[in-house]
Amino acid sequence: MKISEFISLLTEHQGKSLLFEYAPGMLVGSNYHITEVKHVTIDAVDCGAGTDFWKETIIQLWENPGEIGKPEYMSAYKALGILKKVERIKPYEMDTIVKMEYGNTMFHTAQLHITDFEIKESKLIIKLAVNPTDCKAKEACGVLENNAQETSSCAPGSGCC
Repeated sequence: MKISEFISLLTEHQGKSLLFEYAPGMLVGSNYHITEVKHVTIDAVDCGAGTDFWKETIIQLWENPGEIGKPEYMSAYKALGILKKVERIKPYEMDTIVKMEYGNTMFHTAQLHITDFEIKESKLIIKLAVNPTDCKAKEACGVLENNAQETSSCAPGSGCC
């Protein structure tokens, strides 16, 4: 989901509580805060010497230990207010992919992609998932479709790594 789509979703559902599902059936605690919004530029070289460049918006979620058991979640309205305040300081590139950065004692800190959302009563539930790592240079590295590699791949002089 792009940041423009996320902001539109929040705008459309301002009166709802904003929940994040970081794994099936696992919700970020109601004590979460939006602690940082990152405008990130990635300038990368893959293992096949291919280059790539893109930008992302990363919203960091943090559970405040002093507010465990808080009865209400942040509203979409409040989250939208935070994002608009950030935009006044550092404008968004509206076509960037938005990710949520989150972790707790039972879940490693990760940058999670928005895969879907659900409206349930007075709740806007944002569905998150980890995207696995992948080889972007499969052909150059001899990676087969079923993820098995040929024995000669990634050997010195093979053109991979």
